[in-house]
Amino acid sequence: MLTRIKDIANNLAPRLVEIRRHIHSHPELSGQEYQTAAFVAGVLSSSGLHVEEGVGKTGVIGELQSTKHSEKVLAIRTDMDALPIQERSGLEYASRTKGVMHACGHDVHATVGLGTAMVLSQIAGELAGKVKFLFQPAEEIAQGANWMVKDGVMDNVAAILGVHVFPSIPAGSIGIRYGALTAAADDLEIIIIGESGHGARPHEAIDAIWIASQVMTALQQAISRTQNPLRPVVLSIGKISGGRAPNIIADQVQLLGTVRSLHPETRDKLPSWIENIVSNVCNSYGAKYQVNYRQGVPSVQNDYALTQLLQSSAEEAWTSDLIQVLPEPSLGAEDFSVYLEYAPGSMFRLGVGYKDKIINHPLHHPQFEVDESAIITGVVTLAYAAYKYWQSK
Repeated sequence: MLTRIKDIANNLAPRLVEIRRHIHSHPELSGQEYQTAAFVAGVLSSSGLHVEEGVGKTGVIGELQSTKHSEKVLAIRTDMDALPIQERSGLEYASRTKGVMHACGHDVHATVGLGTAMVLSQIAGELAGKVKFLFQPAEEIAQGANWMVKDGVMDNVAAILGVHVFPSIPAGSIGIRYGALTAAADDLEIIIIGESGHGARPHEAIDAIWIASQVMTALQQAISRTQNPLRPVVLSIGKISGGRAPNIIADQVQLLGTVRSLHPETRDKLPSWIENIVSNVCNSYGAKYQVNYRQGVPSVQNDYALTQLLQSSAEEAWTSDLIQVLPEPSLGAEDFSVYLEYAPGSMFRLGVGYKDKIINHPLHHPQFEVDESAIITGVVTLAYAAYKYWQSK
């Protein structure tokens, strides 16, 4: 069966490159993937899948029925949205939309999902269960998975698989990670409330800007001395707003940031830990404060058995020399984790780096490129893993 899957995928390779380049040239921002969704739906329909559009606002579902009755479903999730970045790749098929670019590889993800559906549609009679393809919108704003789940995409799903490009390893390679793959990502807002005054008489005011700087310093120092270094926490303040004029002491400052963590126990304690530090600093200087902590997506925790399935499928397809077991997680976030609250799952890293390039630009870079030979690697790995999943049931 592996040979058959590879032959089908290789025959589809030119078409899949065309598909990827079309999606890349016409990127759409999160929640606005109307043309991408219509294109995806058309490809799925032409491959014989049952298609449902408008799922999770702009998402698409493609269902592949098996000849054998099964209530349970294996889901394969890919995403479709682009980023607000002006492309500077110089590619012939670069983005035609000003200020919008597929700089995170979602064009590749969607193509791999479509390719997997096209391959499996040709061997549907050999599958022992149903496969449902989720083409998700709005991953970049960490909303799309929640939208999809609210529309019932996880009903009867027994397991879910996902893929994410990885420019740090060369095309042809697969990265496997057991346990934590990505971090939980939470949003933080801190408001420091002081008292305005003349810039020449600071003793008559309560300087919110200066106190905000003390809060930021205290938080960073406290991480290194009160958090377990084996359970990392990254707190980054990305935006500061406050003040009215150079000679007026600011009475209010807003700090906006992101908090990343890997362990659920650590994450649960972070809101009170942050507020305690902010409170101590502000009380020391007579300021008031507000701390607003919003939990975003949790950490992706790969299921052990499904990760083994992906590893064995990849090793059979490409030999163990091309499969890397990744020693470290990423502190980036992925809302694939939302689906894992409803069913076990695993996401693998698809190497897309060029072997002969000195620099492979990272994700979210305006010159980000991928080696398109990686598309077939992803398609074969997912298709064979789906086949093996149902063979084992």
